[in-house]
Amino acid sequence: MSSTNGNASIIDVRSLPPAQRHQKIFQLVNELAAGHSFILVNDHDPKPLYYQLEAEYPRQFSWSYVESGPTVWRVEIGKLAKAA
Repeated sequence: MSSTNGNASIIDVRSLPPAQRHQKIFQLVNELAAGHSFILVNDHDPKPLYYQLEAEYPRQFSWSYVESGPTVWRVEIGKLAKAA
């Protein structure tokens, strides 16, 4: 499910049942050290996840699309240094 790409881990949640994906992603965000990031790989646009993260961690993370479909989405999610 995970590998590395330079400094960022790659977390591919496509193999997880949909009901477990957000739980796993929130766990990873909680464990993320300030100034670090991971790349989320998903089979659909995870934009609703962005809104959930923003509600839980307002202005504490970065969100940058690396690939935007149509079959694979990659988003780099990072914890901002000021959020520590």
